[in-house]
Amino acid sequence: MTKYFICYDLRNSRDYQKLYTELEKYKAIQILESLYCIKYQDDKTEELRDHFKKFIDKDDGLIIIKSAYWAGFNLDKSPNDL
Repeated sequence: MTKYFICYDLRNSRDYQKLYTELEKYKAIQILESLYCIKYQDDKTEELRDHFKKFIDKDDGLIIIKSAYWAGFNLDKSPNDL
């Protein structure tokens, strides 16, 4: 399993609930206000992008980042908690 960071920018209508509900299904932890971390199968970055973009509007932004290493400061939760 690999750690992936999911970051989003909901722009106009800002309907967060659909996305939050889906992130909960993946047992995502909230790292910062618009940054979550999940564990998922290796080499599935595009698969995750295609999945999570179904839960945001067409004008919103989304990025999925596969991570082997990370460093943070003053986070809400640590990716090590996964």
